[in-house]
Amino acid sequence: MHKVYEDWPSIAKKYFEKEFKKIKVSNINHIVFVGMGGSGALGDIFSSILSKTNIHVRVVKGYNLPKTVNENTLVVTMSISGNTNETNTVLETASKLNCKLIAFSSGGKMEQFCKENNIEFRKIEKFHSPRASFPSFLFSILNVLSTIIPIEEKDIQNTLKKMEEIKKQISIENISENNIAISLAKWISNIPLIYYPGGLEAVAIRFKSSLQENSKTHAIIEDVVEACHNGVVAWERKSKIKPIMIKGTDDHFRTVEKYKILSEYFDENNIEFREILSVEGNILTKIISLIYILDYVSIYKSILEEIDPTPVKTIEYIKNKIDSQNQID
Repeated sequence: MHKVYEDWPSIAKKYFEKEFKKIKVSNINHIVFVGMGGSGALGDIFSSILSKTNIHVRVVKGYNLPKTVNENTLVVTMSISGNTNETNTVLETASKLNCKLIAFSSGGKMEQFCKENNIEFRKIEKFHSPRASFPSFLFSILNVLSTIIPIEEKDIQNTLKKMEEIKKQISIENISENNIAISLAKWISNIPLIYYPGGLEAVAIRFKSSLQENSKTHAIIEDVVEACHNGVVAWERKSKIKPIMIKGTDDHFRTVEKYKILSEYFDENNIEFREILSVEGNILTKIISLIYILDYVSIYKSILEEIDPTPVKTIEYIKNKIDSQNQID
């Protein structure tokens, strides 16, 4: 797995520059991104990127499309394996509606359905596993949807540059105390509680999922602003929970204020915590750089715990049960 992560910057560059057929749509004011797990995390990222536009964005992680889907809606289904039951169910539903539709996968049932029903489809290579295939899918979709998603070329190039810089800091070529991913992996014990600011929810969701899948450990995420109205009360009891604060370089000043106060509270009550600060740059650069670091944290954590990060036996157990039930039905 780590060999794929070493190649993330070059994979991202390759797929952003690849000659894909661009999607041609117009009059779009609503985009629905559909996916589960690692594919769903892609939807969270695109939602953050589009948050300051006039396009209404919805991320669907399940079986149901919103009732607001119409002729001005683009539905984007993403399944890295191509066999995700929930996403393929939504794809089939969307194909019967008066909306624009495009699908992304490495093949599987999704590719077959799209060919049989003349649906826009782009095939993207899978590397090792769905979660490790993050850069090939993210940058391919940015490529194909470039006429819709408002990210400038210079911002993407800056993201690719930052990924190369971060790789030198966190890769296995730097097994030292200066490796921030190793340092955080060593510190995490019991259950981490990950606080995040507005705009960086996608990072927290991805980090939680990576800890769960790679490190086989539970994790909790909370919006720091909302947590200051409820969740922080739980710290009044002694706990083994480990707080981690994800921070952006230009968070809202009120968010900065809440982080400062929360840090003071932790210090006064001898609650050890860690902070992870984003790099400077546009929203894409911040999100991808943080995800690259924190995914590596989850891999190093698995190594420290002597756990193989690759197998996801419980997911396979659930999938097999669902497949068996579908065969009976």
